[in-house]
Amino acid sequence: MSIDSRLSPLDEATMAPEQRRVLDAILSGPRGNLDGPFLAWIHSPELADHAQRLGAFCRYGTRLELRLTELAILFTASWWQSQAEWQIHAPIARDAGIGEAVIEALREGREPAFERDDEALIYRLGKTLYTTRRVDEALYAEAVAAFGEPAVVELVGVFGYYALVAMTLNVFEVRRGTEPLPFAEP
Repeated sequence: MSIDSRLSPLDEATMAPEQRRVLDAILSGPRGNLDGPFLAWIHSPELADHAQRLGAFCRYGTRLELRLTELAILFTASWWQSQAEWQIHAPIARDAGIGEAVIEALREGREPAFERDDEALIYRLGKTLYTTRRVDEALYAEAVAAFGEPAVVELVGVFGYYALVAMTLNVFEVRRGTEPLPFAEP
């Protein structure tokens, strides 16, 4: 798969030692590739180093089921209309058990008809957080009752981290080769 962006291309021969160290850490970690925002972040090795460790936790280490984490990521990709984030995570969400109708509704910016209460709660929490920049007491209490306080803290981290990912991908116009774009370009 080829990845395009507006960033200057990386040249392994002229890469700084810090870039090489972070690149090696990313490639040897659970991701195993320089996909998504890492193509941009590697230009700032210190940011890349911190972000890749936070991202590994948000994606692979939270108390949430992968299905729910991927739903939060897809909601974020849809909210930000982040092409590459969607292209990377829609297949993962599908494989994790998010239904095709939910995925398509998110892509179209519509509220999905959820069959599972935990998915509807993730959606409501994300939409409320992104729309109002707050979560009221009732929704907070519902989320804590459903997932537990530590998982809610981690879920907010997932929303925040993947918003950073989406902004990075959008600003630097990271694209995944010839795959069709899920969102209309402005």
